[in-house]
Amino acid sequence: MNPATVPVIAVVGPTASGKSDLGVAIAEALRGEVVNADSMQLYQGMDVGTAKLTVAERRGVRHHLLDVWPVTRAANVAEYQTLARVETDRLIARDRPPVFVGGSGLYLRGALDEFEFPGTDGLIRERLEAELAEAGPFALHQRLKDQDPQAAETILPSNGRRIVRALEVIELTGGRFTATLPEHTDHYPRTVHLGLDIDRPALDERITVRVDRMWEAGFVQEVRDLEPQGLRDGLTASRALGYAQVLRFLAGEWTEEQAKEETVRATKRFARRQDSWFRRDPRVTWLRYDRSDLLEAALDRIGA
Repeated sequence: MNPATVPVIAVVGPTASGKSDLGVAIAEALRGEVVNADSMQLYQGMDVGTAKLTVAERRGVRHHLLDVWPVTRAANVAEYQTLARVETDRLIARDRPPVFVGGSGLYLRGALDEFEFPGTDGLIRERLEAELAEAGPFALHQRLKDQDPQAAETILPSNGRRIVRALEVIELTGGRFTATLPEHTDHYPRTVHLGLDIDRPALDERITVRVDRMWEAGFVQEVRDLEPQGLRDGLTASRALGYAQVLRFLAGEWTEEQAKEETVRATKRFARRQDSWFRRDPRVTWLRYDRSDLLEAALDRIGA
């Protein structure tokens, strides 16, 4: 088959909206394979807290770019872009439609858009990282909010590494960080973007249920097991939703109930940021998450 005719599918939307299940169903129907686009599922051992599908839940569909990095590794979108495009090219060559599933918007754009990352400056980065260590991420996030409100809206106030990167790009370019993002232009000729549309009350309920199930599935023990592997020192993994909160419980700063409640609150805030990010992409076709013919509607949009 001509590579230009093999569809590349992205299933996007906020956390807990049902992306993983739909992605598996689409891959089954098209004889495709799933490519992970959740930045935290790239980490080894971060399974319960990221809602990583079990082997049984994958239903025989091959998944790529799971468990790639140790928890001590700092996330790198440019590296993910390289890894994702290698996998995508391999799948297309084998006539296997790649189905990207995840809510990490910048990672998806890096993989699927015409996207070149701005350069870096070691001195600027070193200075900003020193400020981060001294003042903390929330102070730098306020600065980012003043300089680029749109970027601040999409980056969590606790994500010091991404805040530093945004401020570095602003200083390097003299413009806004968001101005360095490309137009919504597909890198692959037949890319289909599908979004799961879910109202906020339903999403909030699903997030609460998900966090309850995480705790029941041994999430606190998972974090304990990852501590000897360097989780607390990982610049990215230690700040992941849920993991950061449980680490504070294990350090004696919060009770376990406080950690759980804050995980719910932080996840709801994050989901709103995700939805806002993806809503700005005009290519996304939004499908109601609970429609009875969801798979059929998705396949119809793909043209399968």
